[in-house]
Amino acid sequence: MRFEVPQFTDIEAKIIGPLTWKQFVYLAGGAGFLVVIYLTMPKIIFLVLGIPVGIFAGSLAFHKVNDRPLSFFVEAAFNYVLKSKLYLWRREKMQSIIEHSENTSSSANLAYTNKRSIRSLAHTLETQHLTNE
Repeated sequence: MRFEVPQFTDIEAKIIGPLTWKQFVYLAGGAGFLVVIYLTMPKIIFLVLGIPVGIFAGSLAFHKVNDRPLSFFVEAAFNYVLKSKLYLWRREKMQSIIEHSENTSSSANLAYTNKRSIRSLAHTLETQHLTNE
């Protein structure tokens, strides 16, 4: 028995005319916001707020950056601005580990270094740093 393998699984289905569901929601939301502004605000405020909102809604619906929808980049920008940043380098803790490592090694070993000893030192620093937190 032969089975057909689905192809083009990364293409979204066209639900409403030539638009996908996401495109329709972005355009309908932008249009709804524009209607509310038009009915409640003076015309000059409608023009000042309406043009950027319309451009943004259209961009969310149709514009792609690196073959990905603009909504991914907007979401990433909000996450970057709102979430705390993770900084891994803590000079005080690393400095004490380095001093401890220098005190335990002899000066003869410091004159001769090779790739293996540097990797070993780096591994020691990383594991000491992780266990001290």
